[in-house]
Amino acid sequence: MNNALESNWGNPSSLHILGMNAEIAVNEARECIAKTVNASPKEIIFTSCGTEANNTAIMSALHRKNRGNRIITTAIEHPSVLKAAESLKEFGFEVVLLKPDSNGVISLSELEKALNDKTVLVSIMLVNNETGAIEPVKRAAELTHKLAKNAFFHCDAVQAFGKMPINVKALGVDMLTASGHKIHAPKGVGFLYCSERTHIAPLLIGGGQENGMRSGTECVPLICALHGAVADLPDLQNQLDIQRELYDYTIEKLLENNLATINSSTESLPYVLNISVNGYRSETLLHFLESKNIFVSSGSACSKGNVSYVLKEMGKSNKEIDSALRISFSRFNTKQDIDTLVTELINATKKLRKA
Repeated sequence: MNNALESNWGNPSSLHILGMNAEIAVNEARECIAKTVNASPKEIIFTSCGTEANNTAIMSALHRKNRGNRIITTAIEHPSVLKAAESLKEFGFEVVLLKPDSNGVISLSELEKALNDKTVLVSIMLVNNETGAIEPVKRAAELTHKLAKNAFFHCDAVQAFGKMPINVKALGVDMLTASGHKIHAPKGVGFLYCSERTHIAPLLIGGGQENGMRSGTECVPLICALHGAVADLPDLQNQLDIQRELYDYTIEKLLENNLATINSSTESLPYVLNISVNGYRSETLLHFLESKNIFVSSGSACSKGNVSYVLKEMGKSNKEIDSALRISFSRFNTKQDIDTLVTELINATKKLRKA
């Protein structure tokens, strides 16, 4: 990123040497990212964030309304999917929301019932951003392509990219979203995988950058930063095993000290753990931990502290939801970090008044 800011600052669309050097840097980033998800470079479209990528995928249904007007997604998607889908109702689309079970996992039989020949888009996330629940995307994509011939399958993989192996061809998805800041790149960069056979209309039009799919001068420094973050990823399967050990250790310590109930399932991706410290409000706990230099959240960062609709859809009680915390792990966390978290949660229950 620093190199792009200081010396490789040309416009990739320019024909002079500065522009050509910037274009080379962007293309190298595209190739690296494509290889990570088993795509071809021309199937990778750089965006400003996961929200833009999700919106591009969802709003593409507008241009395919002549084929059908049904959109199927889940009640636990990120707001950038849910709200985009809901906005299409005013254009005559029917939006079907699949409900999760108590573990936060979508039922394939419910998807099968919802699919019909009017379905033009199905969008199901790979990993839930609040609970870490892993959704059966591969089988859902297979069902979609079998029962709804006119439908494209989109997957929001923001919470999964860089945390678990992703092979877009094996998953069978037509579109897939990822974001840089989840893997230690800066905020403000992401990408949309769009398979060669999937022809959608762009959300942004103008100069025709990104092969006509995302007009606007590319932000070379952020794209280079994403390249660096992807290149720096460890072996994802090995890291999953290491992360699972830390995740299980966290649960063990929380239960051992009778501190919380666990809202995430044992099958969740071990980078997100949702708990309820019953009797204590999330916001109060969050700020207490913040004063100890420990940073957790009460739900999706995009929800700004609003009540978690994800936990509500999973059937959690209002008390459980009001006291829920989302603990996010990175590969740089240690057991010592967990011991500190548990110690301060114990202190919080001693010092704070129950709600």
